[in-house]
Parts: sequence; C-alpha cells; structure tokens
Amino acid sequence: MHELPQQLANGLILGAMYGLIAIGYTMVYGIVQLINFAHGEIFMVGGFGALTVFLWLPEGFSLLTAIPLMIVGGVICSVAVGTAAERFAYRPLRGAPRLAPLITAIGLSIALQQAVWKWYPDATKDRSFPQFSGDSISFLGADIKANDLFTIIAAPICMILLGLFVSRTRAGRGMQATSQDPDTAKLMGINTDRIIVMAFAIGAAFAAVAAIAYGLHNGQVSFRMGFIMGLKAFTAAVLGGIGNIYGAMLGGLVLGVAEALATGYMGDVPGMELFGGGGWKDVWAFALLIIVLLVRPQGLLGERVADRA
Repeated sequence: MHELPQQLANGLILGAMYGLIAIGYTMVYGIVQLINFAHGEIFMVGGFGALTVFLWLPEGFSLLTAIPLMIVGGVICSVAVGTAAERFAYRPLRGAPRLAPLITAIGLSIALQQAVWKWYPDATKDRSFPQFSGDSISFLGADIKANDLFTIIAAPICMILLGLFVSRTRAGRGMQATSQDPDTAKLMGINTDRIIVMAFAIGAAFAAVAAIAYGLHNGQVSFRMGFIMGLKAFTAAVLGGIGNIYGAMLGGLVLGVAEALATGYMGDVPGMELFGGGGWKDVWAFALLIIVLLVRPQGLLGERVADRA
C-alpha cells in the first residue's frame, strides 16, 4: 500500500468524491454568494436514499442492475432536500446580511442530521452499504477495487455532462449570466429564481452520486458522514477557486492525492514518524488549504465570479 501508484490511485478516487460534492458548494456560491454548509448533509441524505432503494428491492437483486435505481433514488432525495432548502430556508433571507443565511445553513445541517438519526431504522449505527464482489483490477501498478470503478466512471461522466450543460444549453448560459450580474440577467428576461433552484438541484444530484461512491468505497453510510466530507469538499472548492466548477473537481483531486500521499509517506520522513498514518489525514488536508490560501488566496484556477457584497 506504500507504493506510489497505489497511493495515487487511492488519492484520485477519494479526490473525485470530494470534487463531486464540491461542485454543489461552488455552483451555489457562484450564483448567490452563499456557502451552503448544509450541503454535506444533503450528500448524506442521498446516500441513505440510495440505500433505501436497494433495501426495497427483491432479495437476490443484482447490485449492477440496482445501481441505476439507487442513483435515481439518491438523486431524488438529495434534490428534494436541496431545492426545499433553497425555497424555504435561503430564499426568504436573500436580502438579509450574510450572517443570517450562514447561521441558517448550519442549523439546517444539524436538523437534517438529527432527522435521519431519529427516523431512519438503526441510523445510530453505521449502516452496511451493498458491495460488488470480485477481485481487484490491476492498472499501471495499482489495484483498483471493483467498488471503486463506480467512482472512476461516474466522476468524469458527471463533469462532461455538466460542462456541456453549462456551455451549450440556454439554462447553462442563464447560469453564467446570473453569476456575473443577477440584476442585469433579470432585466434580460432570465428567471433568476429558477436558475438558482437549478444550481441547488444540480449540486444536490452530484452530491448523491458522490454518496453512492462513498458507500461503495467504505462499505457503509452513517448519519454523521456528511460533516467531515462536507468540510473536505468545501476545502476542495476553495482550493480550486470557489465559483469555478472545473476548479472544484481539480481542488478535490489535489486534496485527495495530497491526503493519500501524506497518509502513506509522511511517517517515513525522518523526524515525522508521529505524523504518518490515517489519524493525521484530516490535519494534512486542512494544512494544504492554509498553504494555498497564503500563496494563492483565489485558489488554483482563480475565481470567475465577481464579489457582489
């Protein structure tokens, strides 16, 4: 496991999950200048929605056949929660000082976490997530687990589809216009409320896909999983340049690779033996964020949206 190709593969898989979640942060911020700290719990809800769909399926149902249904179920749950949050929690505060929606987001995060803990059967325990059977696949010196193939396939497909949507469709161009100047966009006939809801929905859908990837990778989901993954994804969004959808994925990949390499190799550095291993992975992730903010505050790809404060 301390071989470089394996650590790089582990980091890219983990980073792809961070990137998929980070897209939700960066899209919402790019359009309404809001950091949706409840996004980690929207990711968690998508994971439980996908698991619920699988548990409803008949005994012996193939996981490969169930995955599309789980994606649909997870996406529906995440999008429903995300759009409801925008409509009832954030839209009434759109003209309020920035501290008000921030506090609302934190409160919503806690409420969603407790709702799943209260009403989902045995949510106090980590729930087992279905797993693919089969041997690992060797690729360029790294062993890729069958469960991680979902992440490897889903992440680039999602990014390609999002890029095409933003650049080729009328709604995507409306998003770009709204992110640059919402008042002018409204004067030009763009329904900015619909654009904002769309941004929340797309971010929630990507978070649901990431939740399924997380469940397959770790073999379990938990009502607590959205907190640290949400913080890591926010870190990835800032690293890449918050407001830049491609920067979100780049930031996620950089963060994942840095975390994997630090976990695998930091303990081998003379004098740094105490700082190796998985127990320090979160420390190195946020240390990387501090370094990038000191050197390049706008992130790796810069910020494409203007500050409308």
